[in-house]
Amino acid sequence: MKIKTVKNLSLSLATTAVILIFVFPILWMVFSSFKSQVDIQSARLFSFHPTVQNYVRVFAEYNFLKYIVNSFIVAVGSTLAALALGLPAAYSIARFRMNGLGLTILVARIIPGITFLIPWFVIFNELRLVDTYVALILSHMLVGLPYIIWIMIPFFESLSEEIEEAGFIDGCTRLEVFLAIVLPISLPGIITSSIMSIIFSWNNFLFSLILAGERTKTLPIAVFSFISYSEINWGGLMAAATIITLPIVIIALLGQKYIVDGMAAGAVKG
Repeated sequence: MKIKTVKNLSLSLATTAVILIFVFPILWMVFSSFKSQVDIQSARLFSFHPTVQNYVRVFAEYNFLKYIVNSFIVAVGSTLAALALGLPAAYSIARFRMNGLGLTILVARIIPGITFLIPWFVIFNELRLVDTYVALILSHMLVGLPYIIWIMIPFFESLSEEIEEAGFIDGCTRLEVFLAIVLPISLPGIITSSIMSIIFSWNNFLFSLILAGERTKTLPIAVFSFISYSEINWGGLMAAATIITLPIVIIALLGQKYIVDGMAAGAVKG
């Protein structure tokens, strides 16, 4: 009994230590967003006079609301486009055992995004699509699409084919079975892959740095503007970073049940 108690206590302490390691930078960021430049450079975590001027400047001087809207349009647009292509692709790979195509998609996911950057820029520049939502949505979809496919392949494989056969007996086509039967019962996996795709797009810096302009600038690029050659606006930087992080934290907290259910369901084949 004592050994079990010691093991439980050790596990609790280890878990607490790991949580603190990951949570401390977030707490430091949030607290710093309410500090002046002098208080931030003094390195005092709790002893400071709180101020909201950093947030006021972020929205008043840097027009951050525009960048939030841009990031939202690109993240949602790229995720919807990736779902439209990825769900049928994942279902086809799972049902028709197209392992070669699945491997190709996996290789495309492993290749660093910077490999595609110059070809993307050349193509979009020739089409005059640089600094447009179309260019950003398509480039961000390049990141989300393989991930959605690889989450949904094992999920579709775990579904019993007898359910689909019942639809065929009732006279449904393969497309009707996919839309009316397979997708509704695959909702946890779809939500999981959608959340992860949105997070990837929301945090993407590289593609936006090259393909976005003043009209379509996203949040990661806007945060970069707080760093100049001569100084770093730490207060504004921390406030902007908090603004970027908050929607992702809310999405993760609200969707954690679906993420766990989706991952668990896709890990077990029926």
